[in-house]
Amino acid sequence: MASVFTQIVNGDIPCHKILEDDQYLAFLDINPIRPGHTLVITKRQIDYIFDLGDNLLSGLMIFSKKVGTAIKKATYCQRVGVVVAGYEVPHTHVHLIPTNSMSDFNFALSQQADQGELAAMVTKIQEYL
Repeated sequence: MASVFTQIVNGDIPCHKILEDDQYLAFLDINPIRPGHTLVITKRQIDYIFDLGDNLLSGLMIFSKKVGTAIKKATYCQRVGVVVAGYEVPHTHVHLIPTNSMSDFNFALSQQADQGELAAMVTKIQEYL
């Protein structure tokens, strides 16, 4: 069965896309912990990150670094934190979260974002890519 992320890759569900290539897709989380919270996924649906081949895994991190660098500049945060939990959706994904302290990693603080704010954030991040 196609995951929600595969449905996004296939264009069946819309997203606020930041960057895409033939293997990876970065888009804003619709329930962000902080503005700029981004998900980076493999286009190929593989549930567990350590089941990725070495090239796909290293490419995911390099792609995430490029997106994370732009997020840091766009949000003026101290760091972009990287979280890989792997339980929310059975499809490998990396959370890139703008942070200024450890307390910014509280997923209980996530809230549904306004679509206009998400669109504005995509534009802001893309200025740094």
